[in-house]
Amino acid sequence: METEESEKIHRSPVELMAIVEALIFVAEEPVTSKLLGEVLEEEKGAIDAAVEQLQQDYEARDAGLQIREIAGGWQMATRTELHEDVRKFLKTRPSAKLSLASLETLAVIAYKQPVTVPEILEIRGVQSASAIKTLLDKRLIIARGRKEAVGRPMMYGTSKDFLLQFGLKDLSELPSIEDFEDLVT
Repeated sequence: METEESEKIHRSPVELMAIVEALIFVAEEPVTSKLLGEVLEEEKGAIDAAVEQLQQDYEARDAGLQIREIAGGWQMATRTELHEDVRKFLKTRPSAKLSLASLETLAVIAYKQPVTVPEILEIRGVQSASAIKTLLDKRLIIARGRKEAVGRPMMYGTSKDFLLQFGLKDLSELPSIEDFEDLVT
């Protein structure tokens, strides 16, 4: 009777890198090392080593793509220096843009979360109900419960899709408020 250990597939580091690269490429969302390890029946350390080697290989040849850690997982993305050319190309295709009101509301939520509609009104000085609806529809924000205050207003915060759309690892990668103040002074 064979043991489970003898049935395990033994892959070379090169084979593992190729498989990890393919899975990160086809994944619609960032994929964690843990999930890759479970699917491939490999140790997390082996997966992390494969990802690290892939990152180094892309970097060494100045590839147009890179593997980035985004929202707790790994995702293939265009190299930062190429964003302007990619942006030009993408402008040739129709896109779902946000209005200025929606962008302002999203910025308030991103920096002040969890935040309520009355708090957003206080900061922006205008009603934000339609912007909130748009952001919820686009899944850039999510409800984060109710505030323990009169009327128990809904609190909102950014979603995982927000991190994905803006290519952020986590909220600590948001530019500081001071950076924006420097732009207007």
